[in-house]
Amino acid sequence: MRKFNVGYLYIVLCAMIFSFVEVALKFTGGMFHPMQVTVLRFLIGGTVLLPFALRSMRAHGARFTRADAGFFVLLGFLFVCIAMTFYQLAVVHAPASVVAVLFSCNPIFITVLAGLILREPIRKNHVLALCLEAVAVLIIIDPLHARLDPLGVVFALLSAALFALYSVFGKKRSARFGGIAITSFCSLFGGAEMLLLLLLGHTAAGASVYRSLGLSIYADVPLLSTLTSASLPWLLYLGAINTGLGFVFHMLAMEKTSAQTASLIFFLKPILAPLFALAFIHEEIRLNMWLGILCFLIGSGIAILPGIIEANQAQKRAKP
Repeated sequence: MRKFNVGYLYIVLCAMIFSFVEVALKFTGGMFHPMQVTVLRFLIGGTVLLPFALRSMRAHGARFTRADAGFFVLLGFLFVCIAMTFYQLAVVHAPASVVAVLFSCNPIFITVLAGLILREPIRKNHVLALCLEAVAVLIIIDPLHARLDPLGVVFALLSAALFALYSVFGKKRSARFGGIAITSFCSLFGGAEMLLLLLLGHTAAGASVYRSLGLSIYADVPLLSTLTSASLPWLLYLGAINTGLGFVFHMLAMEKTSAQTASLIFFLKPILAPLFALAFIHEEIRLNMWLGILCFLIGSGIAILPGIIEANQAQKRAKP
């Protein structure tokens, strides 16, 4: 019983950390360039996770090969340079609460993509949950009144879908390395790749190419020159606490309970994130947002709860 309760504590702690990140990114929007905060927080987070990742590798008896390096180069690029770039742009173009709720759709995307790519079963409750969450997205977007920037909504959904794709492909190495090692190496490889892209944007030729391709967001991005005593604690929070400690709690939650039970984190996030946005940055939460969250929670419950009940029953049956 004690082990079970500790697992739920990790779930709550992880949910609180993950629920505050959009608020922190929105609050620090004037302190950092969007790509600056993205590259720095993942390099910091990956470094914080590295000791845990190496311990996980030793526990799994895994060795790093050349093929693994290629895998992490590609997966890190998908994770940091693409999915998290869209995520950061979503925070720029949409309210923090909206991004938080829309990004919480990623477990459903994972279920669908795992079915298509890994041939994992897609059950009726997953299909129903997907339909309800699609309705929730429409309620939140409220196309009849069009109060939201469409770019913010598109970027948020793209980041959720691409993060789900990253998670599904990461499963191919997670049994060998452990999930925390996957996160650490992808953060470090992806952060290093983004750093190279941004350094290229500091050259005249590179900046010109980026602008000609409509990618001016990668041109002349400040890296360390704009850091101040006021912005540094926020950067450390985003890197060490959110990207580092948050994922540690996520992995500990899965170890102490189960992967299905740990997915409760993305059930709590749509509740906590709007409350944090309201309290800390005074973001207005409209009625359609609360209705969308309610619909989203019903869909998430339909998707998550049967698996949790099934896992708990299996755990009871396994006890002598």
